[in-house]
Amino acid sequence: MEKKFTVIIVEDAKLELKGTEEIFRTEIPEAEIIGVASNDKELDALLKKDIPELLLLDLGLGGSTTVGVDICRRVKADFPEMKVLVFTGELLNEKLWVEVLDAGADGITLKTGELLTKHEIYSVMAGKKNVFNQPVLEKIVGRFREAVMRDAEQRKSVVEYEIDRYDECFLRHLALGYTKEMIASLKTMPFGVKSLEKRQADLISRLFPDSEQRGINVTRLVVRAIELHIIDIDNLESDE
Repeated sequence: MEKKFTVIIVEDAKLELKGTEEIFRTEIPEAEIIGVASNDKELDALLKKDIPELLLLDLGLGGSTTVGVDICRRVKADFPEMKVLVFTGELLNEKLWVEVLDAGADGITLKTGELLTKHEIYSVMAGKKNVFNQPVLEKIVGRFREAVMRDAEQRKSVVEYEIDRYDECFLRHLALGYTKEMIASLKTMPFGVKSLEKRQADLISRLFPDSEQRGINVTRLVVRAIELHIIDIDNLESDE
């Protein structure tokens, strides 16, 4: 039999709150719900009276995705021993998942595909970190596979088109909107504007078939570099 523990639920959707309470009542009898809150102020009032061992936290409170992250960060700072399991419908906002994990959340359970289960609750209460339910795991695995394939394609293109680090730097900064004058001023780029113009012409000759090389501008060159996975549109950072 699992050890008894206390819970506060932060959820602003009454229907979903009712369903969550029912799951605890029928599937997780060891949990004692000592309070429910629909916003950060109500949670603060509850925490002045009693500190739960587990906080079940919805992220999309009041239509805002930042409130939940802020609550998690503050709770973990004030009560580091408290477990925080995020229970959210934010299926597509993967950046938000990263933010709430960085804020200290012990796990994320999506309200998509399956209901909250005792497995996630017990895992978090046992001290496990990065606890996810199946929909989250499927997204993580999918992203991992995409990243591996993208990395493999990039390595293949770098070899096939003889791309060196200056080529990559040049193309990346063109994609960021830098002019050749701006790129030439970078500490990581030891070439002047005229040399960069020659490099651009050379890249066009390498990345495009002979029949397509005429009239290629910077925009088309950048698009081609993205198509060949030489630069990653999702990871463009300046060297400045």
